[in-house]
Amino acid sequence: MSNSPDETLAQAAVTALTGQLALAPKPGLPDPRDLGACATGQDHNSLRWSAKALAPGLAAMAAAARRTGSATPGLRAELGAIGRSTEHSVGLAGGGHRGALWVLGLLVAAAALDPRATGRDLAATAKLLTAHPDRKAPRRPSRGSSVSAKYGAPGARGEARAGFPHVRRALDALATARSAGAPEQYARLDALLTVMSTLQDTELLYTAGPHGLRHVQAGARGVLEAGGTSTEAGRAALAAFDDDLHARAWSPRGSSGLLAGALFLDSSPLSASPSLSTPLKREDLP
Repeated sequence: MSNSPDETLAQAAVTALTGQLALAPKPGLPDPRDLGACATGQDHNSLRWSAKALAPGLAAMAAAARRTGSATPGLRAELGAIGRSTEHSVGLAGGGHRGALWVLGLLVAAAALDPRATGRDLAATAKLLTAHPDRKAPRRPSRGSSVSAKYGAPGARGEARAGFPHVRRALDALATARSAGAPEQYARLDALLTVMSTLQDTELLYTAGPHGLRHVQAGARGVLEAGGTSTEAGRAALAAFDDDLHARAWSPRGSSGLLAGALFLDSSPLSASPSLSTPLKREDLP
């Protein structure tokens, strides 16, 4: 029996997430070649297993959006409730993916609201959704919101409210690397590094502070400036960067979730839209 449209969207999102997990080496992030845990305290196999637990929640988000039909405050509250329930299910399956759930959930809901929308339109719809407060959200501040307030970083909510500029940056980087003839794995790694090079990652700010964040951003830029991961010099710089972050136990997890969002948009028919290749201006960044 064929999947429903909502289940198809959810599966595409999970496939994007597991595709991101399969990349190696990802600086400071779980490596499929390494059986041990990385700086996040989790290994690749457990994260790949728990990623599958996102599918029912993502399908429920798509169904809620399709039933509601527009980016209303009620839909925003329902998506938040489904997301918190899904976080619990993922926790029982091994945990992880909180940032990716936020990104993918909003994009899946946006895609369900208008299956014919372009990628840039999906980002705009997600922006409309996050403009509404989540009325049923817990009142206590999260770690991410506390770090955002302390350092003035946009955080995950700021990224969504700006229309996911780093997801769009990753899409641009994918297109650029592919057009230059880079193999798919290297195109995806370059996209990840592009996100790392400018993202104000609240997880990094929490564990490493502003100095650590700048160190990671500079390291990512260094790999790209060496020629990217499709070049010998770029791969050498990537290996050194990866070793450095693992030694410091610094993990830029925010970048991985945003890459998963980009891979979701890239894997859908929406990726053929010219709007996804529109260059992103620096003023678009939060």
